Amino acid sequence: MSLYAKLQQRAAEGRPIRVGLIGAGKFGSMYLAQVPRTPGVHLAAIADLSPDNAKANLARVGWEPERTRAGSIAEALKNGSTHVGTDWEALVRHPAIDVVVECTGHPISAVDHCLEAFANGKHVVNVTVEADAFCGPLLARKAADAGVIYSLAFGDQPALICDLVDWARTCGFPVVAAGRGHKWLPHFSESTPETVWNNWGLTPEQAKRGGLNPKMFNSFLDGSKPSIESTAVANATGLHVPSDGLLYPPASIEDIPFVTRPRSEGGVLERKGMVEVISSLETDGRTIPYEIRMGVWVTVEAETEYIKNCFEEYKAHTDPSGRYFTLYKRWHLIGLEVGMSVASVALRGEATGVATCWNADVVATAKRDLQPGEMLDGEGGYTVWGKLLPAETSVRLGGLPLGLAHDVKVVRPVKKGQSLSWSDVAMDTSTHAYKIRREMESLFAPRLLKAA
Repeated sequence: MSLYAKLQQRAAEGRPIRVGLIGAGKFGSMYLAQVPRTPGVHLAAIADLSPDNAKANLARVGWEPERTRAGSIAEALKNGSTHVGTDWEALVRHPAIDVVVECTGHPISAVDHCLEAFANGKHVVNVTVEADAFCGPLLARKAADAGVIYSLAFGDQPALICDLVDWARTCGFPVVAAGRGHKWLPHFSESTPETVWNNWGLTPEQAKRGGLNPKMFNSFLDGSKPSIESTAVANATGLHVPSDGLLYPPASIEDIPFVTRPRSEGGVLERKGMVEVISSLETDGRTIPYEIRMGVWVTVEAETEYIKNCFEEYKAHTDPSGRYFTLYKRWHLIGLEVGMSVASVALRGEATGVATCWNADVVATAKRDLQPGEMLDGEGGYTVWGKLLPAETSVRLGGLPLGLAHDVKVVRPVKKGQSLSWSDVAMDTSTHAYKIRREMESLFAPRLLKAA
């Protein structure tokens, strides 16, 4: 039975999936815009640091005011409305909530929310992929130990890439490469919230009109978010990562199967079976026609002459050898698609992407020379950007995860372009996020170093 049919059945039986949302910003609002149009789902509670802002976003996406007049979660569950408040702990602890959607974008808080949800028997759809990037493998293990599902969020590119990889492998194709698109030039890694809009392609006035967060958008532009998302994909699919960071080869959609081949065959990959990000800009800054900046892709290989001939007979576009074929989605709809994860987790017991290994890591890397006493400001800020590295490389250098490089003091000089280590900073060791990361290192690192 299809997910939609299952949702219809739950609606007919009066047994909707009861969802709690933590964080009602842009991503959460996009999901909220779809909830009234989805049968068999009851958004019972929203927890946000600013309930007034959350209600303003609800009004913006078209919710009627009477839908949020519940005085408590219990009242909302009784009359089909939605409670809006600040108490995320009450949300995750309420026995009637089935699925928690973590949508804060704050990685350290997200770990707290996930762990508490697991402890209370809740499935989690984690939109905050920054948290997954530095401790996703252990979050997945802790969810399984608690008998619940932990999942990446469909609509965000990592889950969509995982879906394409699953399609390929289920069909019997070996995956040569998989990834997303991005607008990239090397100097973007130095971008700050002050320079982001010109590089992004908006005026400051357009950004202000849209209420766009320059730090968040800069986390995409400076390469942090592509590295974070590629890490999530590698850890969920077992694909490998480049030895010294993403290469961002420029390519049109037509050229992806040509570019995403191993170097021995004229492509850019160190080996088959890797994640990579395709740039929508030529190295001189020219825009590539029919690019995949906002999309996702997977490149597969025809291992036999018969399969290669099938590609040719059915007009599949391949590289010149006829062996490599790329399937792609040119767009992703972000929070508008999260309902797929909610339904899959609740009705099929299946994640839409979940870490199965620790292959990759994102290490905080200096945007400029840093001096003792300076404070790191995390992804998209003025001090560091995220570099994708093999997990084994990160372990050997004692790499500081980008997701933990928030409000952290530098204690030693760090040169521009240098990846930071734990010893370069004074960490707050009391957070669950720090503790679970260190626990993950203790569990996974010996195996990584032995394999190397």
